[in-house]
Amino acid sequence: MPPVGGQAVLEGVMMQNGDRIAVAVRREDDKKIIVRDLPVKKILPRLSKVPVFRGVFRFVSMLVLGIRALNLSASLAFPEDEQLSKGGTAITMVVAIVIAVGGFVVLPLFVVNSFGSLRAGNPVVFNLVEGLLRMTLFLGYVVVISRMKEIKRVFQYHGAEHKTVHAYEAGLDLTVDNAREYTTLHPRCGTAFLMIVLVIAILVFSLAGNPTLWLKLLSRLLLLPVVAGVSYEVLQFSGRHSDRRLVRALSAPGMWLQRLTTAEPTDDMLEVAIASLKHVTEPVAAREAATVDVEAGAVQSSADPNPACAA
Repeated sequence: MPPVGGQAVLEGVMMQNGDRIAVAVRREDDKKIIVRDLPVKKILPRLSKVPVFRGVFRFVSMLVLGIRALNLSASLAFPEDEQLSKGGTAITMVVAIVIAVGGFVVLPLFVVNSFGSLRAGNPVVFNLVEGLLRMTLFLGYVVVISRMKEIKRVFQYHGAEHKTVHAYEAGLDLTVDNAREYTTLHPRCGTAFLMIVLVIAILVFSLAGNPTLWLKLLSRLLLLPVVAGVSYEVLQFSGRHSDRRLVRALSAPGMWLQRLTTAEPTDDMLEVAIASLKHVTEPVAAREAATVDVEAGAVQSSADPNPACAA
């Protein structure tokens, strides 16, 4: 059984099974579940299979795919609202990257470098303090946004995604009753990946030593792809060997962090996640013909190769 994964979006869930990707949302006006395919193009497919390199490709592709999925979910759930153009989507992605790098890479470096004792001291200590500050800022950011009502609903859909994937991986029928019994935490979650990134960054950035501030900054930016690539390999290894006690212990911080980024979903949220996962795991002929009645309305499935608002 190939691994599946997904992402919470606005009022729904994106699921991926290899090259098959779908976004399912519950429409605001009539409460029906709408499912749409989200086509994706492979870039340098051979290089994207090379260890470490594939982590960088995966990180970039998931960032782009995530923005596209959010745009598509917004157009499906809130069709009356104005949607971002392709240019607007590109600008949003660039701004998000700049804010993330500035807030979690540049800012901690400048703060720690302002202390003379650390600046002139042991490079391992410098990078450890910088890494701890980076983690503190990230955790604080997650705690703050988790208190927002709109984000809490996204986190509930995040929990629905994990529960549904657990049921699928256990070989059970994809039903609300089966999915409900599982935890909202999953070892292959992107949140766990971010925690791994924070830890790996401390180790990788230490390789640059303790040069001048601008050389430190340059080394951080140049080593970011290495951090992403190594972190991806660690995440994949932990996902494949989550039954081992040592791996579970090392993965524990990422699982703990998911208690902030996931929440217990409602049954209607599980229905949306199930509709999305069924769409990418069932035979194409079956999924195109399926019309599944649910309590809140019918699931409308479409294999439209050019969904609205897809970048």
